Amino acid sequence: MKNWLRRMRLPRPERLTLKKRILLIFASGIIIPFAITTFVSNRTISVILSDNLNSGVQSNLHQMQLSLENTISNLNHVSQQLAYPGSVGKLLEQYLSAERAYDRASLIEEIQSELNLITFTNPSTGFVAYYFADEDRMRFANAGPRDQFDPDKLPLLAAYYGISYYGPHISNDRFNDQYVLSALREVSLPGRGQVYVYIESGFKLTQNILDSDNIVKTSSHLILDNDQRIAYTELPDVFAENRLFRPTSTSTGESGQAMPSSGLEGNYYWFKGTSNQGWSIVSLIPKSDYEAEKRRWLQIMTTLLLLFLAVGLSTAGLLWKMVYKPLNQFNRDMHNVARSRFDTPSPPTHIPEFQDLQQQFHHMKHQIAALIHEVEQKEKRRADLEVEKLLYQINPHFLMNTLDTAHWLAVIHGQKEIDKLLVSLNRLLYYNLGKLGQVSTIREEVDSLRQYLILQQIRYDFDFDVRIRVEDEVLDVPVPRFILQPLVENALYHGLDDEGHIGVDVRHENDFIELAITDNGGGISEEEIQRLLHEQTSAHEKVGMGIGMNYVKRMIGSHYEGRAKLLLESTPGQGTTVRLLLPYEEGSTDVERADRG
Repeated sequence: MKNWLRRMRLPRPERLTLKKRILLIFASGIIIPFAITTFVSNRTISVILSDNLNSGVQSNLHQMQLSLENTISNLNHVSQQLAYPGSVGKLLEQYLSAERAYDRASLIEEIQSELNLITFTNPSTGFVAYYFADEDRMRFANAGPRDQFDPDKLPLLAAYYGISYYGPHISNDRFNDQYVLSALREVSLPGRGQVYVYIESGFKLTQNILDSDNIVKTSSHLILDNDQRIAYTELPDVFAENRLFRPTSTSTGESGQAMPSSGLEGNYYWFKGTSNQGWSIVSLIPKSDYEAEKRRWLQIMTTLLLLFLAVGLSTAGLLWKMVYKPLNQFNRDMHNVARSRFDTPSPPTHIPEFQDLQQQFHHMKHQIAALIHEVEQKEKRRADLEVEKLLYQINPHFLMNTLDTAHWLAVIHGQKEIDKLLVSLNRLLYYNLGKLGQVSTIREEVDSLRQYLILQQIRYDFDFDVRIRVEDEVLDVPVPRFILQPLVENALYHGLDDEGHIGVDVRHENDFIELAITDNGGGISEEEIQRLLHEQTSAHEKVGMGIGMNYVKRMIGSHYEGRAKLLLESTPGQGTTVRLLLPYEEGSTDVERADRG
């Protein structure tokens, strides 16, 4: 039993591969919702179909009822303005009591203008006229009335408080064949009766209300008056006009709460809503279409379930490709980098997140390639420097021993100048050509420079005006060997004349050691400055010891890896200043000194 449980135990999450995790997530995301949806749908499908369709019909019926009520209410509101003592009613009373033709003509124009203004400001109002029952004719109409207007032939909806509501019926506007709602209200003029204002709803308004049923396209409508008599019908063959609507069955909601009357009459399902004014509107749906609606809902639910499954599977397959294709591409790119293949192109993923990672990886790959190339170039330059240095190290031990022999011969024969020359030359050669390592100090660089200047003074037999100023705190700072003398040598050969002088200043400036060599010579051109700073070959003209400024530039570039700076400033006719900025590195050079030969 324990072995069986051990075999059935789920693997630990950390042991699941990405492939298995994706399969597990999408299997759960598809199967579980599908099973829940199927179970819930199976339990509630009949309730959803019946209630949803019934509530939709009832809601739509209620909206139609409200629209008709609003239309009738608007007719009542407009009729109040046209009746007495409304503004137009007063004008009508003045017109009927006026005796002069001029006054009557003026009042006719004013009444007509007011009627047009009222209908214009009430878009839901259509045909408007005053009906004089004793004369059996309409006057002041805003459009051409039909002949033989008879209110008794209109389908009466409700009558109370001196106003009667009719409809729907064909408009009494001779240019309008649409169904309208209408109202007939007594004007109540002082001392005169049998004068009414007749108002209809706007053009196509009633028909648009009746056609607004979007639940079942084949639905029809009945409008019942206060006595439940059919005042309007869209199915005259089955539900004739002026017949009482008395269905044989009604239904209530399943919860027991009374609902608006509904039921089955013949081959039609009917739903009725009663207005506050007493009239009712009935929506009739053919039985076949009602059942078709249920079948349509069932088809929709089935289609949704199948679509849900198809979309889920398609999404799983799409995400599978979206995840694994970029990961495989990253894997190939990493293998190419491991094999030093940096120029292998990668197809775009067209996914912003993976595209950003891919761009960052390519940027890193180019940086690695650039660093490798830079290291190769540095090593090549370092080798060139060593070769170049070896070219000038012509058997230093033999040369130094020979100079030492000459020194003792000069001492024996009392040649003090020769002795001084040989001692300075020996020390200078020992510093520059000896196996003393690549790192020195400011102190040693300055001492070597002084020996070099002694040799030059003896050689040219005059005193050079070279002023050396060094801060004490930088004397023991480690620097690359042999970087100060070549700069002074260049100034000596190119920037010094009989009236000139050279300044050597070494100081601590912020995080740098600044070595400044300044002369007051003739200066150099901007083109020459750019050539000296940016030319990479070692073919510059050599002076003195033969190493020159290019050696200094390459040595600090190799030693400080771009952190040091070599700057040239020159003004023709005034002089040149060479500034060497080296990172300030505290510490001693005991290790290097221990390796000196």
